[in-house]
Amino acid sequence: MTDRFSNFADLAEHYAREIATPDYARAFMEQTELAKLSIEHEPTAAEMPDPEAAQAAIEMMLATVFDLFRDTRMEDFASEVAWGIANSFHVVAKRLDDREDAMANRLQEKLREYDPSEVYATDLEDLTMQARSLAECRDAMECMRDHAARIYLVETGRPFSPVRGSRVSSKTNASMIEARDYLAAQKAQRREQFAPSGPVVVFSGGQQFTDIALVEDYLDAIHTRVPSMALATTAQNKGADVIAAAWASRHNVPVILCKPDTSRGPSAPYQRNARMLAFKPVEAVVCSGGGIQANLADRLREARVPLHIVRDASVQNEAPAARAKAPAQAERPAMKRVANGDDLPPS
Repeated sequence: MTDRFSNFADLAEHYAREIATPDYARAFMEQTELAKLSIEHEPTAAEMPDPEAAQAAIEMMLATVFDLFRDTRMEDFASEVAWGIANSFHVVAKRLDDREDAMANRLQEKLREYDPSEVYATDLEDLTMQARSLAECRDAMECMRDHAARIYLVETGRPFSPVRGSRVSSKTNASMIEARDYLAAQKAQRREQFAPSGPVVVFSGGQQFTDIALVEDYLDAIHTRVPSMALATTAQNKGADVIAAAWASRHNVPVILCKPDTSRGPSAPYQRNARMLAFKPVEAVVCSGGGIQANLADRLREARVPLHIVRDASVQNEAPAARAKAPAQAERPAMKRVANGDDLPPS
């Protein structure tokens, strides 16, 4: 047991105060009575892991790592070990996702080969069972990964970011409908995962920006006005973008990481800025930074996107264009003044 918590209930209560726990009951739900994960396996009636036990295991696993190293000369390595735990769930979830995609492709091919035979119906049922079984396991693995990532954020103050990877009457006809329904549901889920449907808010800031409270005030106010928002950031690994990503993780807001294409050379960040306008953002926040932030702010003004310029008093050498206030725009939301002279969206 950890030093800080005497039992599982204390640990669960602590993290529940800090984060929104993923829906383990839904993620570990069994969609069918039988499961089959590959063509070599026979169908099994084995149950999914207990969702409450899975939640407790993730919380204990991460908390134990941080408590083991806390106040020791190895404390700096706790976050690396915890990151590895969260990433291991991500890697396995990605493999399951790839296997599910491959199975979905086989299902599509099978549907194109339709014939009315019982053998065909049996094969189709078998492929559908495998696809659904893989999807069940992927959902559970992603749930544990997301929970581990949120605990990582609580303990380190930084969002978890993986290394890679961007989640009829006859028997025959009934099987075909079931397979088609599965494929349609899978495509809808993929569209939402990789192209969030909510209104997009663009965010960027310099790597030296440190005013956490100021960023969170702006994002809280925007989130109140646009609760279904997705946050598109310029994906820098420190500074304002990290603060915004951490805020998004705590509020379950989807994040679109807009990294520059390094193959394009020095102009890559500026080309990335231009591509971000294709999201048709409904609002934008640009914090103190350099030429990249100034360029993005100029593009947003030209596109008449409601824009908030946020200045960190500790950043002295910001670009002139980034220091300038955004011009008044008819669609820009009302602001209130704060002591340091910056504009702050209403809470």
